[in-house]
Amino acid sequence: MKLFLDTASIEEIRTINAWGVLGGVTTNPSLLAKEGTTPEARWKEILTEVQGDVSLEVTALEADGMIEQGRRLAEMGPNAVVKVPMTPAGLAAATELNKGGIRINVTLVFSPAQAILAAEAGAYCVSPFLGRLDDVGSDGMEVLRSICDLYAVQGYDTKVLAASLRHPMHVVDSALAGADIATMPFDVFTKLVKHPLTDLGLERFTADWRTLHTELEGEAST
Repeated sequence: MKLFLDTASIEEIRTINAWGVLGGVTTNPSLLAKEGTTPEARWKEILTEVQGDVSLEVTALEADGMIEQGRRLAEMGPNAVVKVPMTPAGLAAATELNKGGIRINVTLVFSPAQAILAAEAGAYCVSPFLGRLDDVGSDGMEVLRSICDLYAVQGYDTKVLAASLRHPMHVVDSALAGADIATMPFDVFTKLVKHPLTDLGLERFTADWRTLHTELEGEAST
């Protein structure tokens, strides 16, 4: 399973990219609005910084507008993936853009039925929102498992991108469910590497190493 960062912050992207494990980036209008720069300028920075897929979302509400925007976004870089919403207009745009070889991420998916529609529209990937389902009393992880299962049964090529992940166990459970990609905020990504026993073990190893060198230095001076 590839690990994506859900952000428009170039600083966050560079931090995680330096770890060597960043598979791609997802962005949306809300994330871009926080950055204080033009979307086009930030998209170009991210597309250059990241080798993997970068999802760029359309803002038009009608199919024709989505198609026009999608074609422009796809031209920004070979790793650009165009995000369209799970709406009738979004499906129409996805179908048309797919005919031109443009990779599509159908976003704001909340049910297996919607995931079937996205796959039939030829989507490159589909983004079920786990955390938002949990927020309204539904089982987001169960929806993800159902989507992964039905895609396997039907032989769909569409990748499952687990989105709206709120904590590390969301990431682990998404991997166990069979998701192809998991995208998460910077805070969740940094928590993946943390464990108190790792910190404690490192402290002990460092202390023992220092003790050894102190003893060796003492022997050398006698």
